[in-house]
Amino acid sequence: MTRRVAVLKGGWSAEREVSLVSGDACAKALRAAGYEVNEIDVHRDLGGLLHHLTPRPDVAFNALHGRYGEDGCIQGLLNVLGLPYTHSGLLASAIAMHKPMSKQLFADAGIPVAEHLIVNRDAVLAGDVMARPYVVKPLDEGSSVGVHIVREGDNARPFGEGEWPFGREVMVERFITGRELTVAVMGDRPLAVTEITTQRGFYDYDAKYVDGGSIHVIPAELAPAVTDAALKYALLAHQCLGCRGVSRADFRYDGETLFILEVNTQPGMTSTSLVPEQAAHVGISFEELVSWMVENAECD
Repeated sequence: MTRRVAVLKGGWSAEREVSLVSGDACAKALRAAGYEVNEIDVHRDLGGLLHHLTPRPDVAFNALHGRYGEDGCIQGLLNVLGLPYTHSGLLASAIAMHKPMSKQLFADAGIPVAEHLIVNRDAVLAGDVMARPYVVKPLDEGSSVGVHIVREGDNARPFGEGEWPFGREVMVERFITGRELTVAVMGDRPLAVTEITTQRGFYDYDAKYVDGGSIHVIPAELAPAVTDAALKYALLAHQCLGCRGVSRADFRYDGETLFILEVNTQPGMTSTSLVPEQAAHVGISFEELVSWMVENAECD
C-alpha cells in the first residue's frame, strides 16, 4: 500500500484559490485514510518544488487546477522524475485543456459538439462573427475563466481593448440553450448524471465556487435514454482523450441533442464538489475516492 503522498496544490493560475481548497480537502481525507501527507503549495520555483519532494513520496496527488497544473506541464515534470501521480497523464491533460483539439476528437468519436470558430481577438472586438447567442471562450482555461455569453440585445463587448489576457486567438461557440449536465468518470465507470441550476443564468466561475451559487440535482431528472447517452458519452470522451483516474464531462441538453462542452481532467475535489457528490451517490465515500485515486496513480 502507498504510504507517503505529496499533495500538490495552489499554483499560480487563475484557479489558485480553488486549488488550495481542493488540496486542503484531499489532504485531510488522505490523512484520515491513514496516509502520510506532505502538502506542497506549488509556486513558479522548480528548485523549491524539488526540495519539497525530498524525501521522495510514493505518489503525488495532483490537486492543481488551470494552466501549468492541468495542461500537461506539471505532468511532464513528474514524468521526468518518474513519480506516479493522480489524474490524467501529459498528453491527455494537454489535449483536454485545449478546447478546439478536444472538440475535434469528440466529434470524431461521434459525440455531438457545438459549432465554433477560432478567430483573432480583434475580430471579436470588431463585431459579431457568429449569429447570436454565442459564447466567447479562451482556448485553454478551465472553470469558466474568461467565458462571456453574447445574447440578443447585448450592447457591451465581451471584453475591451487590452482586457483579454488569454492569447491572440479566441473561441467563439454557439450557445446551447437548455440544461447543464455533468458526469464524473472513475476509471472505466461513469458514476451518475448531475443537473446544475443557477440563478446567475450561466454556470460561471462564481456559480461554481461561491456558496449558494448553484444547485446540484443528483440524479438528474431525465428520460432514461438521455441519462444513458450522458453516461455513454462521458466514458467515451474520457477514453478518446486517453484520460485515466477521475475526470468530469460537462454537457448542455437542449431537449433534443446532448452536446459535450469539455472534459475536466482536474475537477474540483472538496467533499461537496461535483465528483465527490456523485461518488457518494453511488456509495463511495470521499476518503475511499481519494484513496482509490492514490492507489491507481501512474507515471507516463
